[in-house]
Amino acid sequence: MPLSKSLSKIQKNNKAQGKNLTVHPKGRKFQKLTAATLREDKIAAKKKAHNDRKSNELSRIKFIQDVINSESFENKSVFSLSETVVFIQEFISRDDDELEDLKKKRRANRPPSNRQVVLQQRRDYEMKELASGFLVPDLGDADNVEFLRKWNQTFGSLNTMKLIRVNAKAEQVVGGSKTTKPLADVEMQ
Repeated sequence: MPLSKSLSKIQKNNKAQGKNLTVHPKGRKFQKLTAATLREDKIAAKKKAHNDRKSNELSRIKFIQDVINSESFENKSVFSLSETVVFIQEFISRDDDELEDLKKKRRANRPPSNRQVVLQQRRDYEMKELASGFLVPDLGDADNVEFLRKWNQTFGSLNTMKLIRVNAKAEQVVGGSKTTKPLADVEMQ
């Protein structure tokens, strides 16, 4: 008999075996149900984390698309890394007004609101990411800028867009750390 891991298949098999099926807490069926339930929860958590990461990436690129499509930049075909860092800093500071309002409204000796904590954590995370390398579209490539201007804001087209990591010093970094020298050629024997 094949080993089924999905919760729906295990539940279906248990229903097919009998209407008054009782499961003993130390039995094999109970262990299968428990393992399948934990597996489903784990898969759902991974799926949620993946979708959150993708939607965050989508919002970054959408912000930069809006900036380069604005009237002041519509005639410019490429942007320097220092201009890209300015765009990133504008993106990071998008919620600063709301954060300051929440700080002002908070009474003395009271804990911060959940919204304030979330905004502050997101801002701190993005600032830390900017220090090590913030993932953005490559605005130094004219073809990539043109593609970004016409981008239809879908996940599928993100795969064809060239992305780079830029740190706060306006340097392109690879893998989150600055590259100091090119890799040496390795000879295979």
